[in-house]
Amino acid sequence: MINKLSHVSVFVLDQDSAFNFYVNKLGFRVHTDAPMGPGTRWLTVCPPHQPELEISLMPIAEGMMFTKESAEQMRTLVRQGTFGFGVFECADIYATYEELKSKGVEFKKEPKKEFYGIEALFKDDSGNWFSLGQKP
Repeated sequence: MINKLSHVSVFVLDQDSAFNFYVNKLGFRVHTDAPMGPGTRWLTVCPPHQPELEISLMPIAEGMMFTKESAEQMRTLVRQGTFGFGVFECADIYATYEELKSKGVEFKKEPKKEFYGIEALFKDDSGNWFSLGQKP
């Protein structure tokens, strides 16, 4: 039986830029940053209060996972904001929204009351979008 999810990948256009975004803007902590072969690294971050969930900032590059053509297609789709990867929760969405906005995080939707709570939508530096929520 499966017990839990420990890792999830977010495809990024540039790992150094993603590192800066997730660590310096979102306030995540680095869990693992290790070389993984020529020109690549295994880079995972986690929300400060959820260290058991590692988010792998996975570069889109030709190699094990992608052909040259599929890597370019994937980069295009990520840049276009095609992917929505998850929901991050916070205790005070209005304060978190203002803090992240002041750090340059681009929001697609300001906090708004919905039937499931209060939600805002933002994009990372690659174009992936996420929901930021506060439960009622």
